[in-house]
Amino acid sequence: MSQDRPRQRPKDGALRVVFMGTPRFAAPVLEALNASADVNLCGVFTPPDRSGGRGRLPISPPVKLHALELGLEVHQPPTLRSQQAQALLASLEPDVIVVAAYGRFLPPPVLNLPPGGCLNLHPSLLPRHRGPSPVVTTILEGDSATGVSLMLLDQGMDTGPVIAIRGHQMGGNETAEALTEELFRIGSGLLMENLGPWAQGELTARPQNDDDATVTRKVERDDGRADWSLSAVELERRFRAYTPWPGLYSQWDGKLIKFLDVASLTDESGQGLPAGSVVHLSGPVPLGVVTGSGILALKTVQLEGRNSATAADFLRGYPGIAGALL
Repeated sequence: MSQDRPRQRPKDGALRVVFMGTPRFAAPVLEALNASADVNLCGVFTPPDRSGGRGRLPISPPVKLHALELGLEVHQPPTLRSQQAQALLASLEPDVIVVAAYGRFLPPPVLNLPPGGCLNLHPSLLPRHRGPSPVVTTILEGDSATGVSLMLLDQGMDTGPVIAIRGHQMGGNETAEALTEELFRIGSGLLMENLGPWAQGELTARPQNDDDATVTRKVERDDGRADWSLSAVELERRFRAYTPWPGLYSQWDGKLIKFLDVASLTDESGQGLPAGSVVHLSGPVPLGVVTGSGILALKTVQLEGRNSATAADFLRGYPGIAGALL
């Protein structure tokens, strides 16, 4: 859809909005839309339930559960490319479609359906960190600031023009989970401040500068495997970036060992030991791992099949960990 496409004033004064989202951190956006007297939230779209757990029972997307609690109408088409799904959307007559972590591309017939277009909240300062893992990549690269972009979707991957941006200063200790929640909370406010003016034609979307663009990739399970040749600082970033999934982990004694809380000690050295060596530490955290530069202190760990434990408790139960090579 062109950024210059004319928009229409809602006939009854309330903006008809369809919301599309999936995970729980999109809930603040849904709540903000539902609470607005200027919005008629005429439908919520989320992916179909999926089977999971030991009993393979149906698991509903968090947005579905939240929408039902609010008494909203929920639709779960397996694809938006079908004529049936597109006809359903058209019957709702949305002025605007709002997307927050829906996780699926919108085909051209959907993009072109609402007069006000399809607006997306992307948790980065576009054009930096386009793609599926902007928050993870923000932490991995040690960015000092991030933010939320309210953009007009087109057929590319986060390539559409930007309506508004709000920055957020990093504290340096955020996990991906906590930062994602914070950014979508900020994004809900950004959306509500700009949604009405956008629909009334008072705002202009600005094209992104593709020369400044960076593109993220999908996070894989193996990304969480600790590479001890990296520095302690980099491994601590990986721990935060991959919380809650896939986490930071390694292998010891033929079992998976997860690191649930860590700290980088840049003033400590392995005294000539190879990277991956588990060493005793002085102070409240008695275990650490030698890295390519510095020591990664292990505050809380979990051995496969066991409960999580502090490093001190784990060392008492498994003294053989000290001196091991992970």
